[in-house]
Parts: sequence; C-alpha cells; structure tokens
Amino acid sequence: MKIAVLPGDGVGPEVTKSAVRILAEVCEAAGVPLETTEHPIGGVAIRETGLPFPDSTASACLECDAVLLGAVGDPAFDHLKPGERPEKGLLQLRKTLGGFANLRPSKAYPSLIDSSPLREEVFRGTDLLIVRELLGGLYFGEPRGTSDLEAFNTMRYSTFEVERVARVAFEAARSRRRKVTSVDKANVLETSQLWRAAVDKIAAGYPDVELEHLFVDACAMHLVTDPRRFDVVLTENLFGDILSDEAAVLTGSIGMLASATIGGPIDLYEPVHGSAPDIAGQNIANPLGAIASVAMLFRYTARHESAARSIEDAIEAALSDGYRTADIAHKGSRPVSTDEITEIISQHAVENVGASRAFHAV
Repeated sequence: MKIAVLPGDGVGPEVTKSAVRILAEVCEAAGVPLETTEHPIGGVAIRETGLPFPDSTASACLECDAVLLGAVGDPAFDHLKPGERPEKGLLQLRKTLGGFANLRPSKAYPSLIDSSPLREEVFRGTDLLIVRELLGGLYFGEPRGTSDLEAFNTMRYSTFEVERVARVAFEAARSRRRKVTSVDKANVLETSQLWRAAVDKIAAGYPDVELEHLFVDACAMHLVTDPRRFDVVLTENLFGDILSDEAAVLTGSIGMLASATIGGPIDLYEPVHGSAPDIAGQNIANPLGAIASVAMLFRYTARHESAARSIEDAIEAALSDGYRTADIAHKGSRPVSTDEITEIISQHAVENVGASRAFHAV
C-alpha cells in the first residue's frame, strides 16, 4: 500500500504518529508492503505555502491508495474568512479525493462504562454506524457569501447524490443487523423531502433491510436515551457531522471515534476529533480514534479483515486492562500517555496478527 500521511494541526501530528506506527508494524507482521509519504495541510500548510491545501499535497494524495489524516484547525487563523482558514483545506481534500460516504462507527466498550456520562443500562450493547453524505449540503452548496449585513449558505442535494450514499448504507446494513435509520428534516426542508423520496427508492431494492425515517431532532434525542435501537444511521452532511459527534458520548470521548471516507478513487481515514490545540504537544491526546481509523483502512482499502480485527481487538484488550488516556481516565484506571497507550496496543496488535497468520498457515 502507498499511503499519504497528512498530520495537520494541533494534536494531529501526535495521534498520526501513533497511527502510522501501528500501520507500519501491522503491515510488517501481516506481510503487507507499505510506503508512506508525509505532506502538509491546514494551518501548517498555510504557514509553509500560504494555502490550506497546496497543489503539492493534492498531487501526492492522488498518487496514493489512501490518505491518513490527523486533524485540521488552528485558532491563529480564526481572523481569516472561512474560505481561507485551515478547515477549508479539509473540505478541499474531501472534494479532491471524491469520497462521498463517510463511515463513523460508535461502539460502547464494556470496559468504558465508567467513562460514559450515560447510565450503563442505557448504552451497554450499543453498536451503530453513521453513514454521512460528505460532498453535498450546506458545506459545498452554492451560492454562499457574506457581507456586513448578512450571510447566506445553500443546502443543495440531487437525487443522484442521495441514492449513491443510500446504497452504501443499505449494503453496510446487510452485513450488520439489517436496519437503516434515515435522518432528515422533511417536515421543513425541501432537500429533506427529496432525500426521503430517494432513500425510499433505494430501499425498494433491499427488501431484507428494515428502513425507518426519523427527523434529526428526534434522532438526536434517541441517541442518548435509546442508542441500542440504531444499527446504520444514514444522513446528510451537516446532520451527520453533528450526530456523529454526539455519538461520541457513547464511548466516553470523541477521541475514541474513527472514520473512513469511501466511494471515490482514493479513500480517506481520520479520527473524528478536532485539532484540540489546548492539549497539543503534551503527550496526553487520545490516539485511539486515529488507530481505529487504521483498522478501517485495512478493512476497506487493503481488504485485510484479519489485520483490521487485530487492531480493534488490541484496542479492546488495552481498555480491558484498565489503560486510559486523560480524556477517558477515571478512579481506579491506569493513566497512560499517548505514546504509552500506543506501545501497549502495538504489542497486542502484532501478537494478534502473528496468531492469525499461524492459524491460517495451519
């Protein structure tokens, strides 16, 4: 595999360092050839080139099998217009790679009961996947603009955009518990009315998958009161951004959540969390979301399921042993730094891959 690594801003370089280590060591243990190159994006890129997503970074990404991203965002550039800030680089990256389906799993780890603010009886057993449309809606709709007296954005969707991401959700549901919850605001928004009609059309081709429609406000409520009702949650760009961050409460920290963006010629993997500049450089950031994103890279790009599972099992083993970064630590846990939890997961993951290869050899 040829992977472009974009560490980005804030804690991005720290968690990406952990992710790349796991990627390299699992590739070596699994016998998968690997080549990585590193490139700037976001605030780092603005300082180096004047642009949040320079052409050199774009070209390098398009020559790879997948991109591994850290985080984008730097308050030093908050005075700039939205189109000039580091976050613009992230939107340009997504558009360049062409991935339209963002997969964000959220799972309640049994060993993290004390880290979640929800009662155990509410979230235990939760295992859901949010499928977020990533290239349409308010973030990309035109026209958009601002003046001294007003600002405006456009939410725009085509039937084609909705149907293609809906297929991803229904296919994912077939390998899970065969239920899709489509989230919209069809009682108010014309785009949501089109969304609902297009999803219904795709659902007709999946009679084995149950479909329900929910308004986004109702979905937000059920995520924290009855999260086990969800299997695959399908929604548009803005709603998916908000709901997937809310789903972080199920794991106790947004630092736990991974994501994969698929559907285009180049896949993109990144933790859901932001750049967290307030804790950058302190070796306390939670790298588990970035490491879990590497597991998704093995699953969707490398098509190496045993390697993906070896990493996911290693994360669960480390948590079961009581190891915790600062964001998920609690009384009685074993506090560790970013580097320390990475070392622990590395040992487990490499052992798991070795055991898997030995089993298949037999």
